[in-house]
This record gives sequence, structure tokens and C-alpha cells, in this order.
Amino acid sequence: MPRWGLVVEQNLGYGRQGRVWSVGVMDHVEGTREEALAALRVRAERFEPVHPANPKRRRLYREADGFLLVVEGVWQPWHCRFTVAEQVYDSVAPEPVDEQRPAPEPAPPLPEAAPRTPEPGPGPPPAWDAQVPEVPSWLGRDDLA
Repeated sequence: MPRWGLVVEQNLGYGRQGRVWSVGVMDHVEGTREEALAALRVRAERFEPVHPANPKRRRLYREADGFLLVVEGVWQPWHCRFTVAEQVYDSVAPEPVDEQRPAPEPAPPLPEAAPRTPEPGPGPPPAWDAQVPEVPSWLGRDDLA
């Protein structure tokens, strides 16, 4: 079955110089193109774009390969494009499992470790600690108030 990427494109940043058109893959769907478009529509309807921060109105349009979300902001409209794209290659995809190839042999069990001897407890307190009383001498004195 084909694998479809659910792609979102949106503007990030502010101002004329700071805006960057960004792309991201929201998820993948295994199945038909229609199933991928149905999943994309659900994601597009719920999508919260970076801009605008306080939307006044949202409109979702259907396109040939996806959807266009137009969000009216306080100062100007922003848009996001949602596209279904068939994945044809992935450089880090896991290798397919070959059922005819024998499974690798399990690693031999590790030898049992020798029993650990308990660590010695803390020794006597340092000499400087022995000179500090647990209750200061001024505690409970009425003449210090």
C-alpha cells in the first residue's frame, strides 16, 4: 500500500524580512489517496497555526491535492497549505523484513556477576563536626529578646 505524507506549509516569523515559509510533515497514512485526504481534512480543520495569535475567522478550502486554510487576524490574513504527497523514498527507512532470510541467532547469555560486597557505612564524623553542638547554646535563652 502506498504511504502518504500529510504536509503543512505555513509562514513563521513577523515582518517582511522575518517571514519564513516553513514546511513540515504532520503524519503519515498507509492506504489510498482518498483515505489520506480524509485524514488530512481532519488535521487541517483542527490545526492551530503559529499566526495569527488571535484569529477572528477561519476558512478552509479544498484544492486538488489538499486544503488551504485562510485565517483572518487582527491586522492581516494568514494562510496554511495542506497537501497529500505520496512518499516514494526515505533515506532512513527501516529495511523490509525478508521472511525467507533466517533470523539472526540470539546473543549468548552474559555470565553471572559475582555477588557484590556491601559498601562500608559512613565512618565517624570529621573532627570539625564533633565541635559543633546539635543545639546551640543560645536556644531557649530569654535574655536575648
